[in-house]
Amino acid sequence: MDFSLTDEQKMLVNAVRQFIRNELKPLEDEIEAKGQLDPAKAKEIFQKSKELGFYAMNIPEEYGGGGLSAVDTMLVEEQFGHTTDILIRRAFGNVYEALLVCNDAQKERWLLPTVQGERTCSIAITEPGAGSDAAGISTRAVKDGAGWLLTGQKHFVSDGEYSDFFIVSAVTDPDSKPRGISLFLVDKAAPGLSVGRNQAMMGIGGTSHLELFFDKVKLEPEHLLGQEGRGLRIALETLGRVRLAQVGARAVGKATHALNLMIQYARDRRQFGKPLGDFQMVQAMIADSVIEVNAARLLLHRAAWEIDQGRDARDWISMVKVHAAETLGRVTDRAVQVYGGMGFTKELPIERYYRDSRVYRIFDGTSEIHRILVSRGALKYGDLLFDVRT
Repeated sequence: MDFSLTDEQKMLVNAVRQFIRNELKPLEDEIEAKGQLDPAKAKEIFQKSKELGFYAMNIPEEYGGGGLSAVDTMLVEEQFGHTTDILIRRAFGNVYEALLVCNDAQKERWLLPTVQGERTCSIAITEPGAGSDAAGISTRAVKDGAGWLLTGQKHFVSDGEYSDFFIVSAVTDPDSKPRGISLFLVDKAAPGLSVGRNQAMMGIGGTSHLELFFDKVKLEPEHLLGQEGRGLRIALETLGRVRLAQVGARAVGKATHALNLMIQYARDRRQFGKPLGDFQMVQAMIADSVIEVNAARLLLHRAAWEIDQGRDARDWISMVKVHAAETLGRVTDRAVQVYGGMGFTKELPIERYYRDSRVYRIFDGTSEIHRILVSRGALKYGDLLFDVRT
């Protein structure tokens, strides 16, 4: 069992880390102050990333992506956690693996332009009455000749303001749910689609979270992603890796960043004539954070390895989702405590990290939902630590 990185992996991680430090970190304060990323700067960081081969690294090379393995993707995504969501989306792309299900014609219209950065996609699954319960959606796609008429509502559509098309889930056979759910590719300019509020959040500033309304949006057969009635299965099979990356790996990266700042502050800040790090209670907070972050990282790498072996990694992904998200929450809370009053001010980014961390226990399935999934797997297969599943 070899935990060392290859020379190629080290070069990749260092290159991405340097790009984030030099090109993205300097933009964070402006985004926090204005609530948005300047379009000119968004274009600039996209172009620089694209020239370096950093855009759409999770997509196979045959479609113009970086072709990274799951393990390599998680190494990169952990670095992504060191900066803000909106900067990662603009610089490195937000190309969902669900688009790999596209047929040849769809690839030309939706997948390839997205990999090239010419188009941007968002996932539109969550509804006011259906969050973690993805099978409980009420949006309907009713047969109309060879196509469908789409009616319903979605919300919390991340990056929806910037995106020009959406992967939308809808019920196509109400009598067969969850097998009666399908996925559709819907352009933002489609007649009958209207954009609602940009729902303001307590954290992750600069990223939009839109409401979408569909009023008999006409969909042709070419808008169907995958087979009819297979939408929920496609989502579960393809969005798991997204969950592992954008929640698990980025949570580990964010926790690491907060921990490093906490350690440095404990070294430099003096109270009662000695560094904060000399106090045992501060040492305990640092020690607990180091242990938890490294445990989350090991769990993340194991889940990614499971994917690369072609194995069913859903239980592992759920374990990472819970542990990494909750570790992030605890580490950022301790960081505020170590920084004291300064950690609560907007003069330093610690309070922003604290606010940003809270959503990780909610989106892409709450911690409670994923605990249920882990327990089901354990009851069926055992403790999940050994190679009992194929």
